[in-house]
Amino acid sequence: MLAAAFVGQGIDALRSPKPAADAARPALEGLQKLPDPVGSSVPQNAETFARATAVAQILGGLLLATGKVPRLASAALATTVVPANLGTRMFWNEMDPELKAAKRRGFLTDISLVGGLIIASADTAGKPSLGWRGRRAAARFSDTVASALPAGLSAGDTDLADRVGA
Repeated sequence: MLAAAFVGQGIDALRSPKPAADAARPALEGLQKLPDPVGSSVPQNAETFARATAVAQILGGLLLATGKVPRLASAALATTVVPANLGTRMFWNEMDPELKAAKRRGFLTDISLVGGLIIASADTAGKPSLGWRGRRAAARFSDTVASALPAGLSAGDTDLADRVGA
């Protein structure tokens, strides 16, 4: 369900890239002002950037919806939210109270989507995380080494060579 918002937004942006380009333009202009190598590597053409973002949203959304590499797909989708939506959600620059409130709601909705994507990118689908598996493997290795040592010795002994002898 989380992917549906991105697939729909991506399709809309591919059909009509001008509004998406106009929305991304302020973020691109801000990034272009950063020092090199970041500023010089930011795309100059906002419409091309909007199309590339749309394709990433469609592909990432489809991958997430079908369960194919969901962690990578959700992380990629999260990176598309900021530049694509920042230009349309700048409520802090809005003077009209009603429009400001609407933009703030949209901004908070986008933040919520990013939060959902972060959760999805960390989800292991019931499998242990890499950190847990690494700690478990290290503990098993340590137990194996300790059980191979003669009685009374442990893997942490500093004078192991003296106690084992020739």
